[in-house]
Parts: sequence; C-alpha cells; structure tokens
Amino acid sequence: MAVEEEGLRVFQSVKIKIGEAKNLPTYPGPNKMRDCYCTVNLDQEEVFRTQIVEKSLCPFYGEDFYCEIPRSFRHLSFYIFDRDVFRRDSIIGKVAIRKEDLQKYHNRDTWFQLQHVDADSEVQGKVHLVLRLSEVITDSGVVCHKLATRILECQGLPIVNGQCDPYATVTLAGPCRSEAKKTKVKKKTNNPQFDEVFYFEVTRPCSYNRKSHFDFEDEDVDKLEIRVDLWNASNLKFGDEFLGELRIPLKVLRQSSPHEAWYFLQPRDNGSKSLKPEDLGSLRLNVVYTEDHVFSSDYYSPLRDLLLRSADVEPVSASAAHILGEVCREKQEAAVPLVRLFLHYGRVVPFISAIASAEVRRTQDPNTIFRGNSLTSKCIDETMKLAGMHYLHVTLKPTIEEICQSHKSCEIDPVRLKDGESLESNTENLRQYVDRVFSVITTSGLSCPTVMCDIFFSLREAAAKRFQDDLDVRYTAVSSFIFLRFFAPAILSPNLFQLTPHHTDPQTSRTLTLVSKTIQTLGSLSKSKSASFKESYMAAFYEFFNEQKYADAVKNFLDLISSSGRRDPRSVQRPILLKEGFMIKRAQGRKRFGMKNFKKRWFRLTNHEFTYQKSKGDPPLYSIPIENILAVEPLEEESFKMKNMFQVIQPERALYIQANNCVEAKAWIDILTKVSQCNQKRLAVYHPSAYLNGHWLCCRASSDTAAGCSPCTSGLPANIQLDIDGDRETERIYSLFSLYMSKLEKMQEACGSRSVYDGPEREEYSTFVIDDPQETYKTLKQVITGVGALELEHAQHRRDKFKRTKYGSQEHPIGDKSFQSYIRQQSETPAHSM
Repeated sequence: MAVEEEGLRVFQSVKIKIGEAKNLPTYPGPNKMRDCYCTVNLDQEEVFRTQIVEKSLCPFYGEDFYCEIPRSFRHLSFYIFDRDVFRRDSIIGKVAIRKEDLQKYHNRDTWFQLQHVDADSEVQGKVHLVLRLSEVITDSGVVCHKLATRILECQGLPIVNGQCDPYATVTLAGPCRSEAKKTKVKKKTNNPQFDEVFYFEVTRPCSYNRKSHFDFEDEDVDKLEIRVDLWNASNLKFGDEFLGELRIPLKVLRQSSPHEAWYFLQPRDNGSKSLKPEDLGSLRLNVVYTEDHVFSSDYYSPLRDLLLRSADVEPVSASAAHILGEVCREKQEAAVPLVRLFLHYGRVVPFISAIASAEVRRTQDPNTIFRGNSLTSKCIDETMKLAGMHYLHVTLKPTIEEICQSHKSCEIDPVRLKDGESLESNTENLRQYVDRVFSVITTSGLSCPTVMCDIFFSLREAAAKRFQDDLDVRYTAVSSFIFLRFFAPAILSPNLFQLTPHHTDPQTSRTLTLVSKTIQTLGSLSKSKSASFKESYMAAFYEFFNEQKYADAVKNFLDLISSSGRRDPRSVQRPILLKEGFMIKRAQGRKRFGMKNFKKRWFRLTNHEFTYQKSKGDPPLYSIPIENILAVEPLEEESFKMKNMFQVIQPERALYIQANNCVEAKAWIDILTKVSQCNQKRLAVYHPSAYLNGHWLCCRASSDTAAGCSPCTSGLPANIQLDIDGDRETERIYSLFSLYMSKLEKMQEACGSRSVYDGPEREEYSTFVIDDPQETYKTLKQVITGVGALELEHAQHRRDKFKRTKYGSQEHPIGDKSFQSYIRQQSETPAHSM
C-alpha cells in the first residue's frame, strides 16, 4: 500500500532483527527472574510480538520481522513486557526511534537503552484548530479583546484498553490566570469531530469596576497561551487517561489572525519521570527502513528496457543487470530487485540462464560449481524464495509442525545425552524424522514451481556441456541449490521461512539441525558421504542411509525437477495453505432475527477456499469458495467504530472482519485480492461502509442490493506468489546505481584502459569482470545517462514539493520533526546540486 503524493507513490517498509535484551531489572519476587517478550509498534499500534523467553534477565529473541508499512507514523517503538499470569502484563521499558532518525541506525546492530514508560509520555495523533482574536466594543464604546478557540477535529488518537472515548479541555493560561473549558465526549472513535468554539476574555475595558484576582491591564498578552489537552473518558476508578497536549502562545496571532493549523499532540511536560537508563537494561536491534519514491511507469522506460535486454547482450557481463552486480558492495543488494523485476516481466529464466552459463564457463573444477556467493547464486536463491515459498510450505510444513509438537528427543551425540535418555531410542527417533522429511522432498517433484524447474534445466544443461566427463555434475549443479540452499536452510531455521511462527525451543532446534545436516548430505550425492561429517557420531548415523535406494530417489527427484516441459502445472490439485490466524468477524445475520455480534474465529485461506472455525484444527463453521469472492476492500472505521476492518464481498452479502493491526489487515486484503483476482464476476464498484439500519452509511442508498458507490481497488497480478511492482523495483535499481555512481565511473575508466592497451591493471579495476570493454563501455554510458535523467526528475519533484508544502497542514502538522528536518535540508541544499 503506497502513500500517494502529487506525481508519485511513496512505499515504506521495515526489516527488523530483534536480537537480545540484557541487564533487565530483577523481579521483586523471590526468584528475581522474568518471563519477557518484545513487541514492535508503529507509534502505539502493536504489529508484531516475539515469543516469551522464560526465567531470564538477559533474554535472547533472535527473531526477524518484515512489513510494508501501510500508513504514516512518527515513531517505531519496541516494548519489553514481563508476562504476568494473573494480571495484565507489565511494561519494563521501551525503545522509541523517531522516523527521521531511522537512517542513523540503518542495517547495523545497535544497543539501545530501555527508557521508562509513563502513560503521560505515550502520545500519538493530531489536532486541527483555529484561533481568532477579536476586538469587541462594549455598550459604553470601550474596546476589549476576546479569543475564540475552535477545536475542529482530531485524527489518529490511540486506542486505550480496546476503546477510545475522547474529549478535549481548552485552557487559557498565563502567569496570573488559568481558565479551562471542556468539549463533549465523543464515543467509540479515535478520529473525533468536535467542531466546538470556546470564548475567552483576554482584556477587559479599564472602566470595568468588578475587582478580580488579577489585573487584566497589567497582563502581557504575549505571555498567554492556549493549552489543549486530549483525554480518554474512562469508567475505571483510576480516572480518565491523558492522550496528549499542545501549547500555543498567543503571540502566533501577531503573524496571522485567524491562525488555523494542524498540530501533533505532544507529551505532557511533567510526564517524563526519568529513571537512570541503566536501571532498565538495553535491547539490541538491527533496523532497515526503506522509503521508495516511485514515479509513473513512463519515467522508468529507458532504464527498465535497458535492464530487461540484459539476457540478450553478448557477452552477458556487458549487460546493465550484470554491471549492477559488479558495482554493488554485496551481490544480494543487486539480486533482490533484479529478480523481482525479471519475474514481473517474465524474463527471469533467460537472464539467469545467461549469467549461469557465463559462470560455468569460468569454473575450472566441477566440484566447486555454484559454490560461491556469485550474482548467479544470489539470483537463484531469491527466485526460489519468491516463487518457491508455497512449494516449501506444502512440502515441509506438516512434518516440521509434527517435529515441533511431538518433542521427541533425537540427540545422538553421546556427550550431550541427558540422564535417562537412550542413545538407541534417540537414534531411531531421528532416523524416522529423516526418512519422513526425505520422503516428502523426493516425492514432491510435481509440485515444484515451473520457473524453478526451467532454471534447473538450464543449470543442468550448462554444467553437462562444460564438464562432459563428469556424469554426476548434471545432478550436483541442481542439488547445490534445491537441497543445500533451499530445503536444508528451511529445516534448520523454519521461522525464517514462515514454517513456524517463532524460533523453536533448544531441543527442537537441535533435532532440526541434525535432520538438516543429514538431508543436505543425502542431497549432495558426494562420493564419500560419511567422510563429509566432522563428527564421528554423524558419520555413524549416516550409515543407515548408505543404501542405493536413497541415491536413486535423489537422482529421480533431480531428473524430474530439471526436465523441461515435464507436466501441466494445472494437474496439481493439492490445496496450498496461504495464510491463517485469529481475527474477529461480525455475525452475518443469515437468520431474520437475532444479534449480529462480533466473534473471534480462526481464519484459514488456501488457493481453494476461505474458511473460519472456532479454533485451529476445528471443522469449518463457514466456507467461501475462492471463485465466490467478488471483491476484498477496507471497511471505513465509522461503520462500527472499529479500526483495521475489511470486507470480503460475496454474491449474497459481505463478511466484515477485523484484523489485529494495520499490517495484518493489509496482508489479508492483499493475499485475498491476489488469489481471487481472476474471478470472472469481480466487482468494479463497492460500498466502503456497511449496510446498517436500513441504508448504506456511505451513499445512503436504502436497498441492500444497491450497486456500490466507490471504485474497487485496481487489479493486481493474478499470480499469488509474484505480486511485484515493476516500477518500484526499477526505482530501487536506479537508487543502487546512483549510490554506486563512483564505481560506475571507475568501471568506465577500466573499459577505456583495457581498450587502449593490455598493460598492468590498476588495482581498483581488477575487481570488475569485463569480457568486452567496448560493449561494456556502451552499456555503462546508457546506464549513467538513464540514472542522470531520473535524478533530475527527483530533484525537480523535491523542489516542487518544497514550494507547495505548508507547515501546519494536515499532511505536515506543527511538531512534525521529520518535516522540519526536510525543510532544513532543502534550505541548505544549493540549487545546482538538486
């Protein structure tokens, strides 16, 4: 989901590694240990939670989280909670990183001191208000001044304990006075529309004879301020919760009257009861925040066309895509956007075939084929990750889940055996698991995605042609990817491939390590397998699998997945589980009478149907065949005063569902939309609000079958695995070329040097693969021209945005530090550098 700006789309994403916490404060009880977990929050909305680490003051989490951020935010926050079985979990401390500071910590491990969490400092949301100072003439003709404060609305207030019933107090305060007034409470909304006006007497006429506790005449108006405090009306005995405040000195009215602006709410001045940071411990994080500013498609045509022609360039090392791999610091940087771009335009197989053939030609020893971290290896890894994730789930997930749940001991290292464990029993448990995993892999050939099979076919052919005397190289070229870099890592770390929600416990992790090692060796088809293990106990265990039937099964599997045109992919009818989890749904009211209440249900989506049941594993209570989904769209919050709602529209009615947070809501909408994209009866229009009390809330139409009043979300690619935005990927490639422009220029110099003479190379040139200097130079010139043209467009957009942006607008409220930083950068940037 992109945030639209004039002329471009802005995509935000974040990738987080939550490492470990250390030196947490001891629990006041006798054992002093804590059971802690960590949450990730956008402002105050939780979007991810780690597993609980029990009985530790230095818990290790080691969990990764990635999401596309679907809305604007001010802080990325991390909270450490201590689980309490009997009461609400208590917060130990937090780390809050301002959006504008995220680049400081980009992609590096950083220890952050945990900060004290005070309810008065937990603030989000913004307020729209108008101040007007008016002269009022009294009956006697004397002039006095009155201040009109109009509080219009608020947006994005936090949900407190599942609800938000906000109201505002408006106070005129000064050295000698304080006068407060209060709005009405708005029920069940975090975007309240107040539109109330409050009048305050700022000065009184000198003839006014009633004495008060201060003298208006002596008070300096510039010392007065308006304070707006937002509160959540609570029925609890603890009183109303503070949501934030803003303070506006009346001297702003000297610049303009009336003064109208949006303001970000701020923490209360006295809300930061500071404890020493070391009292709370620290948290290790690695955060990668990315913002992509994407123009319309025609801007990218020259660079995109140059990249997509890469597979046809002779030699391929002179192509734009290969050059990107040469100049990037890490091959992975280049591989991710290249693969996504080529997949989107159906060109990934010829491109990978071309770079793989070039790499094979440079390889001298068949035993080292595709063993390095080359551009070819990284591109194939990325393709398997994108195109093969569902294949991985279908193949491994049931067995991995069984291993996690059965919790059988499989330790075969005699030194690690616990008291009471039997080596024979453990060996048998492990052997059974290896047999199960090996069987599901080697019988899954028909499910292997077509794009992977086509790539494996090209690898096999290139290797067999290059090393004609080695009969096994046609297998090892493929097994080095499918076993070594696809199945084995997924077994070893299932949480990284969404096969398990969190890290496995130490015993299960050890079992999976032993299974992964064995499967990796089975798939390698090496001549002396027992010798490939450093540990004697692994070599002894492997004797169980030295039978010829295992080698034959591997070869049959590799033959199947690397044969071109091997089957019709539509013949695979097995349902693929795409997503599942708890959400809240509104009863659909299939009965004429009865309550349409909200209930928590376990939802499950496959490529065949969308179902919900009472709990995981129960029989479905309701099922929607995929072909019956006519549209999937967000539901306006005002419908039920509930956030993160969406609707699955069917022929008879819409199913209204609430996700846990904005990230989950977006993920469900995206995948449901993708999987139903090809349905012939998909709607063009829909109702963004619910049908309640005899009419649609959006358009007020009274018929429940009335046609929708808003256009449905534009179409997405039908392939559920490959929802890729080609323009966004080209923008990312442009950004990489721009970042490494100095290397592109050095590569140009190297081409010129080699074209003129074959003398000794300068050291910085020797790192580039340049097979044809003239062709490479020609491509480099086109790349640099294309990158320069896009840089000019971005610079012009920044200048235009700078001119038209107003500080204090709804998009950039007063108190927006990221915008203040942007203003400062723009004012300091010379025009010619833009």
